[in-house]
Amino acid sequence: MQKQLYSMITLCVAALSFAQPDGYWDKARATAREVTVSARERIILSTESLPVGTTEIVYRITLLDENQQLANSLVSVLKAIPDPTGISQGSAGAVLLLSKIAGDDKCKYAIFSNEAMAAVYKNTGKTDKACLFQNNPVNKDARRLSIASPTFIKSNALWFGFESKNWIMKQRIVLEVVPWVDNKLSRGWNVENRKSILDICKSTDLAKKIINSDAYCVCVLEKLQHRYRFSEYQDLLAAEKTTAFKVAGITCYEESGAIKMVGENQRTAAAVLFSQHKFAEAIDKLEPLFENGKATTADYNAMALNCIFTKQYDKAIKFLKETEKLDPTELLTKLNMAHSYLLNNNYNQAKTIYKKYRLQNATNTLSWLEKVKIDFAAFEKAGLPSKDFKNILNVITTH
Repeated sequence: MQKQLYSMITLCVAALSFAQPDGYWDKARATAREVTVSARERIILSTESLPVGTTEIVYRITLLDENQQLANSLVSVLKAIPDPTGISQGSAGAVLLLSKIAGDDKCKYAIFSNEAMAAVYKNTGKTDKACLFQNNPVNKDARRLSIASPTFIKSNALWFGFESKNWIMKQRIVLEVVPWVDNKLSRGWNVENRKSILDICKSTDLAKKIINSDAYCVCVLEKLQHRYRFSEYQDLLAAEKTTAFKVAGITCYEESGAIKMVGENQRTAAAVLFSQHKFAEAIDKLEPLFENGKATTADYNAMALNCIFTKQYDKAIKFLKETEKLDPTELLTKLNMAHSYLLNNNYNQAKTIYKKYRLQNATNTLSWLEKVKIDFAAFEKAGLPSKDFKNILNVITTH
């Protein structure tokens, strides 16, 4: 029995942990206003300022007779409704929200997202600019509205316009509005603000090196969203924003896989430049791999070959010695080392290496001799010193 009870408690806790709401009813900034409207008069009421991140509102309109009072507030009704999904969109949601008490008086109403439009309604009765218009007079109404709808122009408040349908007597109208605030958007990172960061990110030098920088820039955006509210980010000095971008960028360069992608792009570009005999430019393309500590054995050999073709033999030898530390068994490294010694007038050291590995294959498809012949032909074509090539070939072929 105890075991079963423990299991039930565990399941309940787990269910609660996975059912965290995505937002909250902001009761602190709810609107609750009562107004007296003269017969046939039109008035406008504004809501309290809607908090950043408001995506929906629930409103309730109740007309009361002289001695009537609301039995409960809209805020108290919403305590039993954890999120807007518990209320159907439009007038169908009224079943849950409507006041149980209402008078006999009725009114028409309209909702505006702009104070100027609401003022036009008050003066002329025009509702063509309204976000919503209730043309049939009611004595009570309640609805859930998404203010993310295109009909709602961006605003930090809403304006309700009321038109009394009484011909003689005044009437009492109670307006209640409660905003639903999205947890993520409450930090100020709406669609426009997020897009502005993505645009800035894509314009950075680092992002331009990445063929498809979407994943990288989304990662940067997420880092900034996590660290700052948008208003906080806006208040940063230019230098602070630059630093924030740089810190996020360094982390995301690794996390998003961009560093690997950029590395492959640099290797491909360097290989193309090498085939075009643009050796100095190929070196420039490969250098970032070494600066970032991401160079492979193949990168070291590629760099050494480019150094050989630009007659930087000592530099080539330096790279090849580093390559041997990474993989002492790589025969291409041995071969390029021999080439570097030979072209740098160190015949004896070169001869020792050429002779030592002459019976092995330089690659999966080429023998040591075949690869030497190919390389020597390329060196001669590039105008590198070739006086010892014939002697070395004799060394390799002599058993």
